[in-house]
Amino acid sequence: MNEAIFRLGIFLILFALLGLAETFRPRRPLRDDKARRWRTNLGLFLLDILAQRLVLGAILVSAALHAGEMGWGLFNLTALPFWLEGAAAFVILDGAIYLQHVATHKVPPLWRLHRVHHADLDVDLTTGLRFHPVEILLSALYKAGIVLLIGADPLIVLIYEASLSAFALFTHGNIAVPEGWDRALRRLVCTPDMHRRHHSTRKDETDSNYGNIFSFWDRLARAYFENPALGQQGVILGLADERKGARLGLTHLLLMPFR
Repeated sequence: MNEAIFRLGIFLILFALLGLAETFRPRRPLRDDKARRWRTNLGLFLLDILAQRLVLGAILVSAALHAGEMGWGLFNLTALPFWLEGAAAFVILDGAIYLQHVATHKVPPLWRLHRVHHADLDVDLTTGLRFHPVEILLSALYKAGIVLLIGADPLIVLIYEASLSAFALFTHGNIAVPEGWDRALRRLVCTPDMHRRHHSTRKDETDSNYGNIFSFWDRLARAYFENPALGQQGVILGLADERKGARLGLTHLLLMPFR
């Protein structure tokens, strides 16, 4: 319960702040009906929460606690200072999620699920909440396996999960970040302008800028690009074969991977 309240509190504060930023400093004009999109995206988000809580519960923190009790995992076999262990676990977890993200684009069954996220015709903070429930459950199981493997401390797992959720909202935000700030931030973390290219209809652009929190994974993988070919204002977002916003409702998205 404490884990859920902690994450919910951070989420609500950040959602409100980014929502205000999108209202007063939007990066791009929205092309689709915002009210319809938000109903769909937030509806998916609520289904995701319900599915994970009912099926898996607080699986990541539980996995971390179990690993500590059993002495499993890399960090339970070492005697590193807590700050160093925490930093290393945070980076390893983000690297593992980066690989997972790449896999959702390269493995056909996973891409069928991940298409739900990419079918949004605009990209704003609610796009960061738009995932198929099956993808959310598979992701939670994958992350739990990584937590058991490295023996991450429960507090670090909680901090990483909160950070991942925060960056999902931030990097999808339709926010006009000042150019100088964007350039400085990109040296370490992902930004909205950096990630927007990843939501292009062009496959070569979708297959780039996969990063979730740290931007250096894309640089190491040679998948980093500054901007879309048509620029931040000209890039066409979404999927090339799903262009009718009125069809992209909740039922359609839930059935999309199985069509």
